[in-house]
Amino acid sequence: MPVDTTRSRSQATRRGALFGGLCLCCLPTLGRSAEGFALNEVGPGIFIRRGSDTEASRENDDAIANIGFIVGERSVMVTESGGSAADGAWLRGEIRRRTDKPISHVVLTHVHPDHCFGAAAFAEDKPVYVGHHALRAALDARGNYYRTRLVEILGADRAGSVVYPTLEVKESTEIDLGGRTLRFTAHGAAHTNCDLSMRDSASGILFPADLLFVTRIPSLDGSLVGWLKEAEVLRAMDAVKAVPGHGPTLVDFAPAMDDLTRYLTTLRDETRRAIAADMPIEKAVRTVGQAERDRWVLFETYNGRNVTQAFKELEWE
Repeated sequence: MPVDTTRSRSQATRRGALFGGLCLCCLPTLGRSAEGFALNEVGPGIFIRRGSDTEASRENDDAIANIGFIVGERSVMVTESGGSAADGAWLRGEIRRRTDKPISHVVLTHVHPDHCFGAAAFAEDKPVYVGHHALRAALDARGNYYRTRLVEILGADRAGSVVYPTLEVKESTEIDLGGRTLRFTAHGAAHTNCDLSMRDSASGILFPADLLFVTRIPSLDGSLVGWLKEAEVLRAMDAVKAVPGHGPTLVDFAPAMDDLTRYLTTLRDETRRAIAADMPIEKAVRTVGQAERDRWVLFETYNGRNVTQAFKELEWE
C-alpha cells in the first residue's frame, strides 16, 4: 500500500496497519488438494500431515498448516483441525481409517483460519474444543471476516465456520487420553494474542503450533517482543523434537527455534535502527530483514507485513 512520504512516521504507521492489521497468513494462491497429502507417524500414535508452503486456494482447500491427531488408549485428540470444512473432513476420514476410538478433543491452537476452520467437521463427535482463554474474543473480532474471505476463495460449501473453544486454557492444563497426557500452555502475545502449545507425555514431543515456523517465513500478528519472550518459555520445556505449525512434520527443536529467533531478532533490531534513523516505513518495508530473503519460502509475501507490524509495535517503546 503506498504511503505519503511527506507525512509523519506515525501517520505512515497507521496507514501500514491497514495493510497488516488482519493477518492473512492464514488466508492464504497456488497449491494442491488435501487428497494429495499423506500422514506421517512421527511418534507412536501421532500422525501429522505437512501443509503446503503456499497460500489458500480453491485447489488446496487451505490445507497449508500441519494438522493431525494423537491416539491414546481411550480416545483421540485432533492436534489441529485444518483450514476449511473440506480439510477437516479429510482429516476426520483419515482418523476413521486408522481407529474407531472416539474423538474426544479438538485443539484450536490460535485464531488463524488455516488452523481452526476445519473444526466444524468434527461436530458429530461432540468433542471438547480446547483453546486459549483469549481465543473467543479473537474469533469474535475476526471470525466472520476470515469466513467471508474463505468463502470467496473456496466456496461456501467448503469454507468451514467459526467454532468456539469449550475448554479455555488460562495458564496451563492437562488432558489424559489414556496412557498419555497432553500438557497445554497458554502463551502471552506472540505469533498472535491467543497461542496455545502442548506437549505429549508419552513421546516428549512438543507441539508449539505457529510459535514455530520451519521453511515458511514466520508471520507476525501479535507481538514481536512477546514472541521472542515466549520462545524462551518453549526452550525451557527442554523438548528434543517438535511438530511445527508449518514445515516438516517433525524437527529437532533447538536448531529450528534458533532459525526462528534469528529471523525475529533481525526483524526487531533492524526495525529499531530504522525507527531511530527516522526512516519512513515504506523504506523500512523494502530494507529490513533482507539478509533473510533466501532462507524462507514466501519471504516476499510476508516480510513486508512483518516489518509493518514490528514498526507499529516498536516505534512507541
